[in-house]
Amino acid sequence: MANSDPSTAAPLSGQASHDAVEGLQAVLWDMDGTIVDTEPYWIQAEKDLVAKYGGSWSTAEAEALVGQALSFSAGILQRAGVEMEIRDIIDHLIAEVQLRVSEAAPWRPGARELLAELVAQGIPCAMVTMSEKPLAEEVASQLPKGTFELLVTGDMVQRGKPDPEAYQLAFDALGGADGRLTKDRVVAIEDSLPGATSAETAGLVALAVPHMMPLPSDRGWYEWPTLDKKSVADLNQLVLEHRAVPAGQAAL
Repeated sequence: MANSDPSTAAPLSGQASHDAVEGLQAVLWDMDGTIVDTEPYWIQAEKDLVAKYGGSWSTAEAEALVGQALSFSAGILQRAGVEMEIRDIIDHLIAEVQLRVSEAAPWRPGARELLAELVAQGIPCAMVTMSEKPLAEEVASQLPKGTFELLVTGDMVQRGKPDPEAYQLAFDALGGADGRLTKDRVVAIEDSLPGATSAETAGLVALAVPHMMPLPSDRGWYEWPTLDKKSVADLNQLVLEHRAVPAGQAAL
């Protein structure tokens, strides 16, 4: 099982060889919509729960919550008529999505292949998700052991995405706190506006791979249409190009 405690993250592997080219040092991964296409599971679970209390919940309303902290989403569902405590709503939604994932994990194109190549080349990866530990561990358990050096989940932070806290926590735990990593050499891969905003605000090389909704094109992140057929070499080139851009200039 992947390590979910940032304080015990494994030492960086393969750092020296990647230092030589001043390129990629680590990759931080969002989960829902980036590694696995769980958003339809979340949307259906929300619709079913609101319907149980006699209300209605549209796909558009559900899409507006993509990437948000679960406590925020639960509060919106309360206002839609769900007569449950915030914690109970979160636990219910997680259980529903986790069950679906355990039956069939809907992998996003290229994610597993890119993760495998990163691990093979000794580049550490962390999962940074607003989903909580049980669901994150379910997804991690369906990948080869050691894919992630640590998991940072929504129940480990005070402020969820779009706040940068989760990404800062992962960066520090992987080696940023003691100077083994620098933010301009760490890529964070996201699919949603709250997630991309979180990664950008944290000062990382934010890479957006939009899934359910398009993202603004005038923000300080990079964008790929898909991870399919993308490689470590592509990520490394992204970092090199990012480092060549004058400080303060927006990503292209």
